[in-house]
Amino acid sequence: MSEGMGVIVDGLPEGGAVLRVPYSDSLVRPGGTISGPVMMALADAAMYAAILGRLGAVIMAVTANLNIHFLHRPGKSDLIANAKILKLGKRLAVCEVALYSVGQSEVVAQVSGSYSLPPEAGSGG
Repeated sequence: MSEGMGVIVDGLPEGGAVLRVPYSDSLVRPGGTISGPVMMALADAAMYAAILGRLGAVIMAVTANLNIHFLHRPGKSDLIANAKILKLGKRLAVCEVALYSVGQSEVVAQVSGSYSLPPEAGSGG
């Protein structure tokens, strides 16, 4: 799904990820704003990228929880996801993501989530 939205990895800092989805009218819902499902998918992809950046290929890591707070209407510009890993355990990774709209200073959505990790993947931390 991330590929279909054109998600771009802008960076993989230690314990995090910065992803971007280029603005497109096809991502806009009635009312003229980027749709919630697009924002959720970008945040989910950013969490997954942060985990893969830390652990390497973990194909069977799956979303266990995703909670999103929509704070401000995103502009008609690229959407940036800035993810970081809060805790990486043996079986669960807990992350947070801030979503920004290029050209706006405020966070448009705040996301927290977790990924269930297969037994061989976790760090034990």
